[in-house]
Amino acid sequence: MIPELGQVSLALAFCLALGITFFGLAGAALRRPVWLGALNSLVIGQFVFMALAFLALTQAFLTDDFSVAYVANNSNSLLPWYYKFSAVWGAHEGSFLLWVLIMAGWTLAVAVRGRHLPGDFLGRVLGVMGLLNIGFLAFLIWTSNPFERLVPMTPADGADLNPLLQDFGLIVHPPMLYMGYVGFSVAFAFAVAALLSGRLDATWARWSRPWSNVAWAFLTLGIGLGSWWAYYELGWGGWWFWDPVENASFMPWLAGTALIHSLAVTEKRGTFKSWTLLLAITTFSLSLLGAFIVRSGVLTSVHAFAVDPTRGLFILAFLVLVVGGSLLLYGLRATTMRSRVGYTLFSREAFLLVNNILLVVAMAVVLLGTLYPLAYEAATGGDKVSIGPPYFNRLFVPLMLLLSVALGLAPLVQWKRTRSDRLRRDLRWMVPGALAAGVGVPLVVSGAVPWQAAAAFGLAVWVLLAHAADLVRRARPGLRRVPLAYWGMSLAHVGFAVTLIGVSMTSVLSVEEDLRMSPGQTSELGYLSVRFDGVSNRQGPNFVAQRGDFLITEGNRQYRLYPEKRRYLARGNVMTEAAISPGLMRDVYMSLGEPLDNGDWAVRMQLKPYVRWIWLGSLIMALGGALAVLDARYRRLRQRFAAPAGAAPAPELSGTPLPGEAR
Repeated sequence: MIPELGQVSLALAFCLALGITFFGLAGAALRRPVWLGALNSLVIGQFVFMALAFLALTQAFLTDDFSVAYVANNSNSLLPWYYKFSAVWGAHEGSFLLWVLIMAGWTLAVAVRGRHLPGDFLGRVLGVMGLLNIGFLAFLIWTSNPFERLVPMTPADGADLNPLLQDFGLIVHPPMLYMGYVGFSVAFAFAVAALLSGRLDATWARWSRPWSNVAWAFLTLGIGLGSWWAYYELGWGGWWFWDPVENASFMPWLAGTALIHSLAVTEKRGTFKSWTLLLAITTFSLSLLGAFIVRSGVLTSVHAFAVDPTRGLFILAFLVLVVGGSLLLYGLRATTMRSRVGYTLFSREAFLLVNNILLVVAMAVVLLGTLYPLAYEAATGGDKVSIGPPYFNRLFVPLMLLLSVALGLAPLVQWKRTRSDRLRRDLRWMVPGALAAGVGVPLVVSGAVPWQAAAAFGLAVWVLLAHAADLVRRARPGLRRVPLAYWGMSLAHVGFAVTLIGVSMTSVLSVEEDLRMSPGQTSELGYLSVRFDGVSNRQGPNFVAQRGDFLITEGNRQYRLYPEKRRYLARGNVMTEAAISPGLMRDVYMSLGEPLDNGDWAVRMQLKPYVRWIWLGSLIMALGGALAVLDARYRRLRQRFAAPAGAAPAPELSGTPLPGEAR
């Protein structure tokens, strides 16, 4: 009975989405305050029914209701309860139910937090989000129903959750990722509402900016968690493989990063208006493209939901409608957008433009490398071509190094123009400091100076020094006068530098050994001594494992690591579970391969310096994005530009300086 209530809740949420779309768009176009006033109730109702549907599916998993096909295919009675809960979004139907629930949550948040917006503009924003909800709910109800029953042939037990997903990472990674994916629908809705209303000044950018920052913070955290999960769960010790599904989340992150920088320029200086609108459309379009890549069945990946291609056609049609319609609207309105704000070559506007160009080119590189194999296979009728890490590293890494140079220069320049003597004064000490750090630190850590590590570390220090110099300059009147938005921006850039250090040092200085080891044998791994003490058996809740025992000697310290080879009982899957000794400066990573003759085992040992800095940087970046939203000026702006439904457009904000910022 509970699954049927979930099905009814989905149908009611779909009906309410129709109402949100009609009353939002028609109410704004026809200036009907009563229609606009009904939106809050409709949005709340939509969220409530989506939450009820999600709770119904959760209840089916926790009670082992194997009459529901989705539960029978993705759970098992031996599965621990917390994995039963995360199994709700462990496959296609449930994960898309989570997607639509999060979409309803974002719609509710905009309705509540946007009550100070002009009523007609808010109506258009909610109407656009309602239209997106219609498409998502239609896809869920008609092609991906998670409540379908297996009657009368109900199985006695379930097939089990994919062992790779029986991990804490699955509990936190998809919700964070979807919060970012779907969160960019708010920026998209603001952009389309601005195009519909003709309100193409800088005002919409200021309203949209905090929402974009929050979505970017969630997406950053989600990507970082996915990288962390792949590192310790897949057993190979890598943190990024340029997998098409990894790229599907990375592309909107690159476009979203360009968007939040472009929004800053549009808000503060009234320029880049057309570019910012296009980036808002592009970022959410790439989120939809990611959904198509993951759910269409066009590729097989550990991250993908390989499903019926009919579902892929639905998403593709929806993608074409959303992207095509928004770009058509953009094309009709683009000629009305003009910026009359000037700036020089050595200005913050110019460097943010360079930043945006580099990010968009990097996104295009990833997009080409991701889609070309799919297009080639479709064009040749099944022939396959592979584009692997060498392509991405050869083209993407130089772009990120150039981006680091721009990030280090941007804090040193002012809006509009910068005095050359000030710039020379800062560069006089920053350049030698970055060069010294780039050579000195890798030399101390590894006893050598690989040029790749030196270049990346030097550029990371370059970014850190630039922001330290800018902070000292801004804090002279007092730290309390430095706004939270500035702290958030600085933290995000510091996080990028920290991740850059982690990526470069790990990629260049890691030590890896693949060995055949006998019980009692000792091997060397860099400065470590590793002794293999054999294998024992272990019984888990739903698996049996062969557990390796390794004694690690690191200087004067000794400790043990216990990697496992697990066989899951429901399906007989054999999985590798790595053992890791984590540390801020290094990780020791051990994994068991296959058993060999005479009691020997294939063993992979890895020493990975600074690998934790990759995820620490992601966390710092996400924290910076969230901190920027807490700036008190956003609360003041909601009051300053509050307007009743049907009121005249809010005043132009172009050129309005931020607290503590020079013009």
